Amino acid sequence: MLNIGKLILDGGLLSVLASAYILAVLYVNPRLMLQNYREDIQSRVPEKDEREKRITLLIGAPFMLLVVLVPFLSTLSLKNQLGEPGFIALFLHAFGVAFIFNLVDLFILDWLLFCLWTPRFIVVPGTEGMPAYKDPIYHLKKALNGTVISIVAGLVIAFLVWLC
Repeated sequence: MLNIGKLILDGGLLSVLASAYILAVLYVNPRLMLQNYREDIQSRVPEKDEREKRITLLIGAPFMLLVVLVPFLSTLSLKNQLGEPGFIALFLHAFGVAFIFNLVDLFILDWLLFCLWTPRFIVVPGTEGMPAYKDPIYHLKKALNGTVISIVAGLVIAFLVWLC
């Protein structure tokens, strides 16, 4: 049995935390997320130097932990609340929590922030005015990848919680 309220609450929590993390990194230095920008933007600027690569790894690890740990703990909590909800319910919950962040990332961060507003702090120095920032299809394709990742993560998390 699904608990839609818990799914939305925990998906919202993940979205707020992960979005704030992304925005903070972009504000400090958008080059640290250069790998997430369109290739034509990446090709316009020098590759990351060794220091930037190390920092990217250092900030990437806690972010990945966050986007895995919140759905895992939420799904484990659901199992504890419901007893034995079944694998499908565990999967739908884990997937749903991750997918809510995927939707927030697409609609708010990508389409609203990047495509519509494009504040200076997200623009990589040397790429000002490039039309690539206004490409909603690029972000939609990335969100489709995020959907596949959410499905796989949902399956893995559900399996791990089901084993507990």
